[in-house]
Amino acid sequence: MHFIVEGGVPLRGSVSAQGAKNSAVHLMAATLLTADPVILENVPVIQDVFSMITLLREVGAEVSFDTARHRIIITSRKELKPEVSNPVAANLRASLSLAGPLLARAKQARIIFPGGCNIGARPVNYHLKGFQALGAEARLEDGYILVQGKRLAGRRIYLDYPSVGATVNLVCAATLAKGETILENVAEEPEIADLCNMLRKMGAKIRGAGTKMIQVRGVRQLHGTSHRVIPDRIEGGTYLVAAAITRGEIILKDTVPAHLEPLLVKLQEAGAQLETNKNKVHLRVLHRPKPVDIKTMPYPGFPTDLQNQMLILLCLAEGISLISETVFENRLLITSELRKMGADIQLHGGGAVIHGVESLHPAQVTAPNLRGGASLVLAALAACGLCEVDGVEHLDRGYEDMEGKLARLGARIRRIE
Repeated sequence: MHFIVEGGVPLRGSVSAQGAKNSAVHLMAATLLTADPVILENVPVIQDVFSMITLLREVGAEVSFDTARHRIIITSRKELKPEVSNPVAANLRASLSLAGPLLARAKQARIIFPGGCNIGARPVNYHLKGFQALGAEARLEDGYILVQGKRLAGRRIYLDYPSVGATVNLVCAATLAKGETILENVAEEPEIADLCNMLRKMGAKIRGAGTKMIQVRGVRQLHGTSHRVIPDRIEGGTYLVAAAITRGEIILKDTVPAHLEPLLVKLQEAGAQLETNKNKVHLRVLHRPKPVDIKTMPYPGFPTDLQNQMLILLCLAEGISLISETVFENRLLITSELRKMGADIQLHGGGAVIHGVESLHPAQVTAPNLRGGASLVLAALAACGLCEVDGVEHLDRGYEDMEGKLARLGARIRRIE
C-alpha cells in the first residue's frame, strides 16, 4: 500500500485535530476497572483503536464502536479473562496498559510481550518494579509479562524514568489498591492528565495529574462514566509542520495550543507566523525556514513523536541545524530515505547535523514506522514532482484519513491499495 504525492503545492485551509491516539488506547484499557458501561467520545478511527478493541474483547469486555460518531461504549460486566495472547498485542505497545487494570480487577494478568514501532528499546522494568512495589508478583516469562497479586497495597514509588506506560499502569492499579499510593517522577504528558480526569469521573481519588507526583487513594470500586478524548497534539502538530514545509497557511482547529507549546516555539524560531486562541492555531509561512536546534525530552520538553516531522522542515532550512534524540535511539531511521530525496544529513551518536538544501527532489521511499512514515509524506509534499511513499499502512495506526485531510488542504495525494 502506498501514496502517490505530487509535491510543491502550499497547503491552505483549515483542519481539525482528531482524538488523541496515545490517550484513547489507554482510556480504553482503563475501562476494565469497572463493570459499568464507559462511553468514550472523540475516539479516532485508526488501527491502534481497532487493535485495542480486539484485545478488550479477548479478555471479556463488550465493545461497540460507532465510527461515524467517533464513540465507543465498553462494558466489562463478565468475569474478566486475564490473558492477552492474541498476536495483535505483539504489534501494539499500548497492550501493556491492560496489565494494571487487569491486576486491579482480576488480580492477575498474562500479556504477550508488546511491540509497536521499531524506534528503539522500550523496557518494561519500570512497570514490573512498580507492580512489585504494590505487592504483586511481576516478571517476564516465555515471551509474556506475568503479574499476580490478590492484595495490592499503596506505597511510595519512584520511577527511574518518567515512562508514560508505567505511569498509566501504576495509576490504574493504585485506584483499587488499599491505602494511598504516591507516584514520584511520573510522566507529565497531557494524555496522563486525560486518563486521571476520566478515572476521577469514575470515582477514583487522584491528585497531582500533570505534575511529577501523583497521589492515588484506593477505593473499593469504580463506576461508569462518559468522557471525551483530548485532541491529538502529535497529529495536529504534523499538519502544522506540513504547512510550514510547503510555505502555506492553515488553521488547526479543535486543538489545545498549550499542549503544542514546545512545537510552536520551534516553528516560530524557524520563521513561522503564529496566532493562537483557546482551541485554534493559525500558522503562516512565507519564506524559507531558518535553522533551529532541537533536543527531544519527556513532556513538557520537545516530543520525540514530532522530531521526524521537524527534521523534514530543517532539511529545507537556510543553514545548519542540530537534532539530539534522547528518547528513542532509532528515531532517525528515515535518514537514508531522505538522502534519496537530496537531503544532507549526517548522523552522530543519538542525533543529526542537518545542512539545509533549497529543495527536495522526487523519489520512491518506504515508511519504516508510524511517525517516520508521516514525515516522509511531508517530505513528498515539499518535493517538486511525483513521489511514491510505500508502507503507508503504518500511518493508519495513528492518523485517521491522512490523505483526505491533506487533500482538503490542497495537497495532490492519492492512496494506491
